Amino acid sequence: MNSLTRLDRIESMFPELFRRWARPMPFFEDVELPADIRIDVTENDKEFIVTADLPGARKDDVHVSVDGNYVSISAEVKKDEEKKEGRSIIKETYRGSMSRGFTLASEVDDKASIARMEDGVLRLTLPKRHGAGGSKQLTIQ
Repeated sequence: MNSLTRLDRIESMFPELFRRWARPMPFFEDVELPADIRIDVTENDKEFIVTADLPGARKDDVHVSVDGNYVSISAEVKKDEEKKEGRSIIKETYRGSMSRGFTLASEVDDKASIARMEDGVLRLTLPKRHGAGGSKQLTIQ
């Protein structure tokens, strides 16, 4: 079991509990709130490959930053839906954000890092680096 560090938020320990508790009214049951950012990290001798699911997020609304061996992913989610039923019009709008940060086993070469987004899936290629460096914001292709 992981221990809670000073960078972890309490709601990240029980995300589904807090998400259900934060729902405004029961008549919005059909509105889907964005899921947490789920990631898969694989590693080989040269690089880390990170795959992150970002449902509902557009490429322009996703931000990735790398600082040494710490990677931060954040996204803004916007959802507009309009339903017409006879003379009634129902319009549901959602705006929200999600974020995730994690530490890798070794530092990342931020100059050679690549971020790609396709069909709601972000794929990061993070080459390993030996030595010190700074922080860089990645551009998503």
